[in-house]
Amino acid sequence: MLIIGIAGGTGSGKTTVVNKIMESLPQGEVVLLPLDSYYKDSSNVPADRRQLINFDHPNAFDWDLLHEHVMALRDGKSIEEPTYDYITSTRQSETIHIAPREVVIIEGILALYDTTLRDMMDLKIFVDADPDERLIRVIQRDMLERGRTAQMVMERYMRVLKPMHEQFIEPCKSYADLIVPQGGSNLVAIDILTMFIHRHIPQ
Repeated sequence: MLIIGIAGGTGSGKTTVVNKIMESLPQGEVVLLPLDSYYKDSSNVPADRRQLINFDHPNAFDWDLLHEHVMALRDGKSIEEPTYDYITSTRQSETIHIAPREVVIIEGILALYDTTLRDMMDLKIFVDADPDERLIRVIQRDMLERGRTAQMVMERYMRVLKPMHEQFIEPCKSYADLIVPQGGSNLVAIDILTMFIHRHIPQ
């Protein structure tokens, strides 16, 4: 089994990189574990206070559950991946049944932050992008998918996203085996990644 971590700032193009890697692999050979699925449940927090939760801080994630799930997959066991509602900021009762596969991709802003998780990875990738480009993508995504206005997104960017990126996400670059500039548009880097993956999984 090949365990790959893909980190990078919000709006850097991580999802595009992941999708292009997955498209290059045989169907059924890869499992994707989005770090966003492992946010701690906030249903115990009053609804009007959930918007104040810092979801870009390492403390927002249930690292213990993620460790448990990655180890289970590595041991050939299936898991029940949690699902998360970004609008209500709560973990849902539904889960996604995940069986072990040849490739496991852990993708998220802080996928390379946790030492225990990093130690389980065979390949660590950091997707980089210009801050202005990331902000534009975040505005587009949050307005479309999370019901926020452009003003709300920009306020949150200055208050939370930018300082958290500088404090926690950007330093993760130093742990990466490969840095991918320009996100999903860097086809050369993606080709190198896919060649590495194909070389390290049974044919």
